[in-house]
Amino acid sequence: MGPDLDIDLTSVVAEQTDPLLFATVSGAHLYGFPSRDSDVDLRGAHLLPVTDLVGLREPEETRSKMWDRDGVEMDLVTHDLRKFVRLMLRHNGYVLEQLLSPLVVHTTDAHAELVALAPDVLTSHHAHHYRGFANTQWRLFEKNGELKPLLYTFRVLLTGIHLMRSGTVLADLPTLVQEGKDAPAYLPELVAAKAAAEHGGAAVDHARVAADVERLHAVLDAAQTDSALPGSHSAYDALHDLVVRVRLQG
Repeated sequence: MGPDLDIDLTSVVAEQTDPLLFATVSGAHLYGFPSRDSDVDLRGAHLLPVTDLVGLREPEETRSKMWDRDGVEMDLVTHDLRKFVRLMLRHNGYVLEQLLSPLVVHTTDAHAELVALAPDVLTSHHAHHYRGFANTQWRLFEKNGELKPLLYTFRVLLTGIHLMRSGTVLADLPTLVQEGKDAPAYLPELVAAKAAAEHGGAAVDHARVAADVERLHAVLDAAQTDSALPGSHSAYDALHDLVVRVRLQG
């Protein structure tokens, strides 16, 4: 991380009533197109005690905390380990990107174990996640005309294509553009424009970008068809054992 993302979570970790297993930076900073006024999105997992899970009361499986640091809004959202793992097993690319984010601000042995098991969660069906996410962001772009959802649209399509072809998760848009041959040549200009304002308008040829989005959907479809990724994951038992062991140790 650059010096602007040198985040010390010591005090935040100390405030948690239950152990924080990991926290990473997600959002625009992970995707490679932060703005000067971007919030910092922190995501991760915490560990509830056994007593919270065996009684009648519904446990608080998701927690969030927001605070301001030197004028920058910080946003930490975590799931209990069991919920986080269940999301991993539902072909959810979003939580895998959080887990595998290279921008790590808090880690534990449990985090390392989850990362090690992540390859066994990946399947060709993750293409559905990226296809759906792209459609949602494209509709948002058509509604508000902002650059942010347009970049999200391209980012998730290129991440999905990269995953289907390589079997690895890569969320950084500039790297995806640099390493791949499918990205439109104008994307670096859009990334540079996004740096100026988080909610700036997109000065683009709508017909051109719509055609490129449609083309990338077709590329993703073909990449899924040809992918060497399996049709189902093989991590259920290992993740179950991890959740039980970490919970009882905690």
